[in-house]
Amino acid sequence: MSRALKASEPILVAGARGLVGSAIVRRLRADGFQNLLVPERSELDLADKAAVDSYFKAHRPSYVFLAAAKVGGIFANDTFPAEFIHGNLVIQNNVIEVSQQHEVRKLAFLGSSCIYPRLAPQPIKEEYLLSGPLEPTNEWYAVAKIAGIKMCQAYRRQYGFNAISLMPTNLYGPNDNFDLKNSHVLPAMIRKFHEAKVSGANHVVVWGTGTPRREFLHVDDLADAAVFLLQHYDDEDIINVGVGEDISIGDLARLVADVVGFDGEIVFDTSKPDGTPRKLLDVTRLHSVGWRARISLREGVVETYRWYVSQLESQGVSRGVWSAGIHKTVHHASQI
Repeated sequence: MSRALKASEPILVAGARGLVGSAIVRRLRADGFQNLLVPERSELDLADKAAVDSYFKAHRPSYVFLAAAKVGGIFANDTFPAEFIHGNLVIQNNVIEVSQQHEVRKLAFLGSSCIYPRLAPQPIKEEYLLSGPLEPTNEWYAVAKIAGIKMCQAYRRQYGFNAISLMPTNLYGPNDNFDLKNSHVLPAMIRKFHEAKVSGANHVVVWGTGTPRREFLHVDDLADAAVFLLQHYDDEDIINVGVGEDISIGDLARLVADVVGFDGEIVFDTSKPDGTPRKLLDVTRLHSVGWRARISLREGVVETYRWYVSQLESQGVSRGVWSAGIHKTVHHASQI
């Protein structure tokens, strides 16, 4: 049942400093919501259940966006599997259970498309969950997110707790992580190509063969969808949040190079893992509820690169000048 949020109602955004959480905060504020609870870790450690309980007692949130998570790319997941499974389980368990105990009206749990089987039929429908083996390079994170989904469903069935689970595709945008050791593919590319342009390098190395295909959703679109679904979606079944179109890693690299203005060679290191061959979400359910993505891939990459450069400049780092390539038109329809 749809329910319009009231501007006066307290809304907790768990993980408000991260990529997803900060975008949700921007969206809510743009829509006129001012009673937002956005605690920093120094104020609230989500891994400490007693602290979470005390915070809820003091602030009484009516709604919760559970966007806090330990995230990273292939390298990070493969290197720190214990941290990825334990850290995410603890955060989810604490926030979901305390939300139910304190009678939060509704909770939106932010999952990930990595919950689906590695070789799931494409595009991936919500019912493919648990129908096959996971991608080994991120199964620890995926298992934690699946547990979060099942916890939301269990608390709904046993206690009548109104929790929904949103499964976003690959995300990018302002406040992303650009650390080459633990970032996702798109921000890593932006940094690599930018630094190569500034240093005058003649090539950039990209992991894998370049053939896997990925779908990318700007985080501001996800935030818009999350706020929309909190008001218009009330089913225990998970719901995919994506664009409905994908692009090969090779074409993505060429798009990023063009936006950044890097004219050198792109070298694919085939000794490195590709990950899942393809990951495109079926967004039929999302469209049927009444929401569609609006930010094109090129538009989003341009905006994200602008944000990245502005951060470097604000830190007093000289990183070269803008390339005229940022104003070029889109070369392929598949990149929209």
